[in-house]
Amino acid sequence: MKKLAIGLLSLITIMSCKEEMKQKETIKVTYPETKKVDTVNTYFGTEVKDPYRWLEDDRSTETEAWVKAENKVTQGYLANIPYREQLKDRLSKLWNYEKIGAPFIEGDYTYFYKNDGLQNQYVIYRYKTGEDPKTAEVFLDPNTFKEDGTISLGGTSFSKNGKILAYAISEGGSDWRKILIMDVETKEIIEDTLVDIKFSGMSWYKNEGFYYSSYDKPKGSELSAKTDQHKVYYHKLGTPQSEDQLIYGGTEAEKHRYIYGNVTRDDRFLILSPRVSTSGNKLLIKDLTKPNSDFVTILDHTDSDTYILENEGDQLFIVTNLNAPNQRLVTVNASNPAPENWKDIIPETKNVLSASKAGGYFFAEYMVDAVSKVLQYDYSGKLVREVELPGVGSAGGFGAKKEEKELYYSFTNYVTPGSIYKYDIENGTSELYRKPDIDFNPENYESKQVFYTSKDGTKVPMIITHKKGIELNGKNPTILYGYGGFNISLTPSFSIANAVWMEQGGIYAVPNLRGGGEYGKAWHDAGTQLKKQNVFDDFIAAAEYLIENKYTSSDYLAIRGGSNGGLLVGATMTQRPDLMKVALPAVGVLDMLRYHTFTAGAGWAYDYGTAEDNKEMFEYLKGYSPVHNVKEGVQYPATMVTTGDHDDRVVPAHSFKFAAELQAKQKGDNPVLIRIETDAGHGAGTPVSKTIEQYADIYGFTLFNMGFDVLPEKIEDFKN
Repeated sequence: MKKLAIGLLSLITIMSCKEEMKQKETIKVTYPETKKVDTVNTYFGTEVKDPYRWLEDDRSTETEAWVKAENKVTQGYLANIPYREQLKDRLSKLWNYEKIGAPFIEGDYTYFYKNDGLQNQYVIYRYKTGEDPKTAEVFLDPNTFKEDGTISLGGTSFSKNGKILAYAISEGGSDWRKILIMDVETKEIIEDTLVDIKFSGMSWYKNEGFYYSSYDKPKGSELSAKTDQHKVYYHKLGTPQSEDQLIYGGTEAEKHRYIYGNVTRDDRFLILSPRVSTSGNKLLIKDLTKPNSDFVTILDHTDSDTYILENEGDQLFIVTNLNAPNQRLVTVNASNPAPENWKDIIPETKNVLSASKAGGYFFAEYMVDAVSKVLQYDYSGKLVREVELPGVGSAGGFGAKKEEKELYYSFTNYVTPGSIYKYDIENGTSELYRKPDIDFNPENYESKQVFYTSKDGTKVPMIITHKKGIELNGKNPTILYGYGGFNISLTPSFSIANAVWMEQGGIYAVPNLRGGGEYGKAWHDAGTQLKKQNVFDDFIAAAEYLIENKYTSSDYLAIRGGSNGGLLVGATMTQRPDLMKVALPAVGVLDMLRYHTFTAGAGWAYDYGTAEDNKEMFEYLKGYSPVHNVKEGVQYPATMVTTGDHDDRVVPAHSFKFAAELQAKQKGDNPVLIRIETDAGHGAGTPVSKTIEQYADIYGFTLFNMGFDVLPEKIEDFKN
């Protein structure tokens, strides 16, 4: 017995040593040398050094060489992760199922989007309305635009009779678009391509032409130069773009960064919504039945988010958060549309309203603690019914033409793959229209909502999803994902990538941070400008909740977010580098002193403020700006920054400068890598092949730096 006890003790000691060795195993990383320059900016008497300013020049050969060198180091590191290909294969296998969107009618045809499984871009199919859907043919295949899938479809708009299609394309993920015009019967392009278009819809007037928006082509790099003078144009079919009529914008006296033009379904009104920032808009309307009529101003300020949802002749139906932070639906006559004449159709409630129209009814989707509830109203504001949803989660898509009798809506949550339901608008019945045939069993997973307390006492909701039966021992690999800004709401939705993470025993946690839209304008404003730290505090408190409740520990926690969420990760990891093992900032806004000098960045000032506003705002931004808060001699978590070389929304210079700062100042062996995707932008339109490769790299990097030399759990079918 004594020998047995000694043997067991020795075995335990050996295992303990192996565990320790596993945690200490590292891959030696030699970073490229990143030169420093003597650039200095002065803000309100304070000098701020900017040693990596040269990386802002996306057209220079030096920047190009740096990108190649960094990618070489990153790919060299990732190649040493033993299960990287396993993750890629698993992601590919699970991704490879048929995905079909809801049908919609335009002219004589019914259209739908479809992806066979691993196609880089969705294909548009069509069949004659009333005929067998099995007769559907390929109508438009973006996979033919370019072999590697890096030219994507950026939006479509059919003429009122459905005989002509205007569609936008994006090259390399850029926000700049080209618009092509097609005869839907012959599928032939019938005009010259419209170019240099950005942040635009395409809204048809009858069948004669359409309105679109753009900026003047910037001087310098079109991927990083500032664009802040949006204009609305009208393109008449059969005329060259050079003759397109400027409808609104372009005067120095009144500069708007975003202006969108929309025509009502009856061709009666043109609606404009000029914006200075991403929040708040003016509202103007023009009667198109009167050729020389002027625009009538409904709102002359940007203190609210307000848009016209519908009209019945002169009667307008308007969705607004003016004097209603959670939004309401009002009505007013177009002859005298000032706010003092508005009458409530659907009054404000304690939950945030998102309104749509279909079949002569309004559908009010509410977020109740980030979960959907949908009510149907008639045009007088009378409640018809609550729509019975398939479960607890996110429902969307309650829209259809006024004459249609059915609509199609989607339903999903973190463990339910997105399904499409057909809804009979008159009798209120739903039936399953299409459920994906995916190798995933929701019964093996659970998703629950908790409420935790942030630093200042605010209660914040968080949904935690994982395999059933996991042990709360503090050793579960966990991704904490957040956003917290721009009135964006994170509602439950299924993801193949998240499913693969959870298959490995991983936990996926999503808090609804302040700055988002889950609880209306007040919740959004509580995370903006001089209150932005609330967002980071909410995220830190979420991490602490997961650790305190033994879901995970700092050794097994990764934080992740993109764009504004990349800022969230950058600020959190520089404020609390001890809190997590891995940090994954994606396409992040990371230089808070200069973000507004690139492309459309100045339009984000409602959320952030700018360093030029005043001394207090400058000091506040500098106090959390990730690029400016990397300190010498601090051990930061293992970090993989991700960005795209064609990202002209959040220019990659943010990520370049942050990675350079971290590499220069990192203490210890935790790697700092930057993965720069080529021919890719901010995310939209990214080919499936690139998306799969990116997730394999992210998960591989994360698990490897949590100490796993093999995958935590054997790759197996979800149904097992």
